[in-house]
Amino acid sequence: MIDEAGLRLGTQAVRRLAQLGCCQIEQGLTEAEFDRIEHEYQFEFADDHRAFLAAGLPVHEPREEEPGTSYAWERPWPDWRNGDPDELRRQLNWPIDFLLQDVQHGHWPPAWGEQPDSNQGAVDKARVQLADVPTMVPVYAHRFLPAGRATFGHPVLSMRGRDIIYYGADLLDYINQEFEEPRPEHPEDWPPQATVPFWRDYL
Repeated sequence: MIDEAGLRLGTQAVRRLAQLGCCQIEQGLTEAEFDRIEHEYQFEFADDHRAFLAAGLPVHEPREEEPGTSYAWERPWPDWRNGDPDELRRQLNWPIDFLLQDVQHGHWPPAWGEQPDSNQGAVDKARVQLADVPTMVPVYAHRFLPAGRATFGHPVLSMRGRDIIYYGADLLDYINQEFEEPRPEHPEDWPPQATVPFWRDYL
């Protein structure tokens, strides 16, 4: 059962997205669809993310992307209902895959112990280190929320390898930061608090 506060936050976020009129929103995912997705991809949505997708499924991005912007998939909104499974897996694997690219180019956290001499050895050892890190679930393009039933209110993170920044204090704030134009300024007490182990060390 979704926490009431998580339900409220996710519902407010999709309503705000609809108000901004920046994308097409289809009927939300059903319980059967959530069960299929979580079984197939082996994660559970956070409560607010689940409520967001249950209230409405964003599927299309009509605006022009900024010059120089590109993604490793066809559309930045994950199409959990009809999307190509391989593409969805690429989106889910994005945080790990890009961090492994950084490892291949010399990145090595001291907590992982001695760095192997070869790039391939470093990547192989890093894969073992990363096998159990928390799963990050794509919200839009390279913006992610942590997986985890019975959790909500996580900051949305923009993730490109070890380049990880806050992109919203929570899901509702993220929608405003990503899609409101001009982007609203952060108040002085803007309060993101990293919640997800391992990944927060890069913030």
